[in-house]
Amino acid sequence: MTPMSRLPGFRLVAGCVVLGLAGAVPAGARQAAAPAAGYRESIAGTLVAFEMVRVSAGSAIVDTGAGPRTVDVPAFHIGRTEVTWDLYDVFALGLDQPREGDATARPSNPYGAPDRGWGHTGFPVMSVTRDAADAFCAWLSATTGRAYRLPTEAEWSRAAALASGGGLDAGRLDAIAWWQGNAAGRTHDVSSRQPDALGLFDLFGNVAEWVTTDTDERVTRGGSFRDPADRVGPHARAVQHPSWNESDPQLPKSRWWLSDAPFVGVRLALTAEGEER
Repeated sequence: MTPMSRLPGFRLVAGCVVLGLAGAVPAGARQAAAPAAGYRESIAGTLVAFEMVRVSAGSAIVDTGAGPRTVDVPAFHIGRTEVTWDLYDVFALGLDQPREGDATARPSNPYGAPDRGWGHTGFPVMSVTRDAADAFCAWLSATTGRAYRLPTEAEWSRAAALASGGGLDAGRLDAIAWWQGNAAGRTHDVSSRQPDALGLFDLFGNVAEWVTTDTDERVTRGGSFRDPADRVGPHARAVQHPSWNESDPQLPKSRWWLSDAPFVGVRLALTAEGEER
């Protein structure tokens, strides 16, 4: 088992932890995307930052398998990129404060390297359970003073409809998404494909993203690097299956990690009213 503290993605300079920017976006890509209005959030005591994009109010069509339904969605913010290891490490490793005496519940060490050696700095966090994603959001909310959370399925669907610009042909999907046909069986830097019509990166593909549902069903949206083209995009939906954690030897299974789901990650959301402190 490789302790997380030995993984890449952070370094010590004069006794201080220095981390790269979470979800850093190349300047040229930002200009091409004409980013929607939003804001940038920094984590005190680190060099980690991330961006949120405002999504206008509107309706969303949500299809859970029981038939589509139309939902009114108030304005909200969504992460420009998927949550990266840079940001998640601050939570998981307790880099924001001394571990001793810290009352925050933080992830236990996983079996093996959680990034599988595919990449750490600037890469999407993966293999995290819904409970871990919720705990991460609670920590981030307490740290920043903003009520961060996972997107609702309706919010994600609203963003996906705008991001896809009304539809994705094969060429456009290949340009904005890491999927089975171009990902070489692994995750990639969160800003290494083109932005979508909303100025987001990897909303489709790379890692599938946890959302919340009315029934608390464990659902991811968007598809991932391992999925074929017809299972990546605004309609891609998966419900957690026991095979996602089949090789975890613990009883009960880990609260924090999905040993067999490197295709599952996190994107942040925030109600529009939370923009102002």
